[in-house]
Amino acid sequence: MEIRHPSHPADALQYSTERLRQEFLVEGLFEAGEIHLVYTHHDRMLLGGAAPLAKSIVIENIPELRTNYFLERREVGIINIGREGAVHVDDETHNLGPRECLYVGLGRRRLAFSSTDPEHPARFYLVSAPAHRALPTRKATLAEAEPEHVGADAQSNRRIIYRFIHEGGIKSCQLMMGMTVLAPNNLWNTMPAHLHDRRSEVYLYFDLDEGARVFHLMGSPNATRHLVVANEQVVISPSWSIHAGVGTSHYTFIWAMAGENYTFQDMDPVSLNELR
Repeated sequence: MEIRHPSHPADALQYSTERLRQEFLVEGLFEAGEIHLVYTHHDRMLLGGAAPLAKSIVIENIPELRTNYFLERREVGIINIGREGAVHVDDETHNLGPRECLYVGLGRRRLAFSSTDPEHPARFYLVSAPAHRALPTRKATLAEAEPEHVGADAQSNRRIIYRFIHEGGIKSCQLMMGMTVLAPNNLWNTMPAHLHDRRSEVYLYFDLDEGARVFHLMGSPNATRHLVVANEQVVISPSWSIHAGVGTSHYTFIWAMAGENYTFQDMDPVSLNELR
């Protein structure tokens, strides 16, 4: 498991492009037949990618967590961005189709992933946060998620926000997770930008063509920076950073948050005239 340490916004101003990418961009999560995990000290979030083929793959005990098993003191949200597959939680099997979500609460001992057809494998994206109580394992499809239609073609930001794990959907301790789907020919997300000083957030960008990129905006509102992001790469967004982006074509992204407050609306808007 890779470990990322937090940074101060004043220090981040001095980062080179390469250092900025090392600190906040996660590449290579989805390697065929493997599980890759990244732990960030920003709100103790843990993110990962599981890409099973013919054999199921299991999250073994992670020594760096100093626990007896992965979910001893954690909860996790999982979204399948590939083809049909299944998540095995202790003795239960939960089939997960494309763009379906599964929440697994504290105390479940075994977590494994499999693909229905190795020739057309599943690809599971997972985000975990510390938890203080056990909550039921629950699945949600896109049809069961809470959709919000926002934006407009005139601003090139028409999109649907699907909320899976949140106060009005699948209950968790502190994790919130969902997916935003941009309409064809729309390019901008989360603009005007915002902050939420009480939570960190991670973005997984996917459904991008091989040659397409997203220019992800981050940093303090008065000192913005950017990351050039390819398909199936993740941006770690600290609580002091804005998070917005524009693509060279339309795309989809999964957002996940953890921190102090448990409400989707806990955010501080940043107007365009404040950005530098």
